[in-house]
Amino acid sequence: MAYTVELESVTKRFGGIAVLDGVDLRVDRGSVAALLGPNGAGKTTAVKVLSTLLRPDGGRAVVAGHDVVSAPAAVRRSISLTGQYAAVDEMLTGRENLVLMGRLRHLTRAAARARADELLDRFELAAAGGRRVSTYSGGMARRLDIALSLVVEPRVLFLDEPTTGLDPRSRRDVWGSIGELAAAGVTVLLTTQYLEEADRLADRITVLNGGRVVAEGTAEQLKARIGGETAQLFLPDAGTLARAVPLLAATAVPIREDAETLSVHVPTDGSAAAVRDLLGLLHARGVEVERLALHRPTLDEVFLALTEQPLTEQPLTEQPQGGQPPAVAVTR
Repeated sequence: MAYTVELESVTKRFGGIAVLDGVDLRVDRGSVAALLGPNGAGKTTAVKVLSTLLRPDGGRAVVAGHDVVSAPAAVRRSISLTGQYAAVDEMLTGRENLVLMGRLRHLTRAAARARADELLDRFELAAAGGRRVSTYSGGMARRLDIALSLVVEPRVLFLDEPTTGLDPRSRRDVWGSIGELAAAGVTVLLTTQYLEEADRLADRITVLNGGRVVAEGTAEQLKARIGGETAQLFLPDAGTLARAVPLLAATAVPIREDAETLSVHVPTDGSAAAVRDLLGLLHARGVEVERLALHRPTLDEVFLALTEQPLTEQPLTEQPQGGQPPAVAVTR
């Protein structure tokens, strides 16, 4: 099967440090893939390799059918790259920013204006197109930034923390825009510090840690690695809790008692029948449950389980320690 983005055993070292250590990654056309991992895991370096900003030391990297080492110019013609912070001219209007980018990308004046209007409509910025960007909200500026990346629509779009610093409503607006791009056939690879973002947007998630891939799959597949759902049964008092624990422990599933909250955590498949059986077991022995809550594993828990540290993120513009500035720039 041909992939739009592919890394095969890619390595990259800075001094004596292996920032990428045999990384494999495959992204289908028109899908959204997320790179997640703790600070220093290698996410930014992987994106820089794919966007030709860094040359890999070993392995193979292919984007849109072009090798990043042997055909970097062809790769750059196929991609757009949007960094962590909106790269827009605040003294220009939204429309002027888009027209300027169109002219820089060799569109005729008429074509640049037409494309600007099309993108303003697409990203719901038409009413603000005549205003200076300095008057835009963070979410509006970010949507304009992504629109600039699409003046000449790429086959692949790299996004580094696309919603950093945005309020929840603006974040949802940007998510909608990213989803529409994928639906239109654009392949999106994003890094993010928001686990909810990866959970909602990504078709597949690759977890990096220490320069290596430690897990890969859909969000649901990753969550399943640390167990299924858990029913938390709350009891009315310590005495009832003491009676419930041995009854539940006898079901041969690992349970966890929480004396502080007077509750017991019991693994379950989350079905109504399984919950009914738990409550029926206790009720038959005269143990009444005050209330219950169902918990599903989160990507936060997946990160902690896989990396043993919380997720943090570096902006794309930062260089790894000991690295050199990139020799090339990606044209939007």
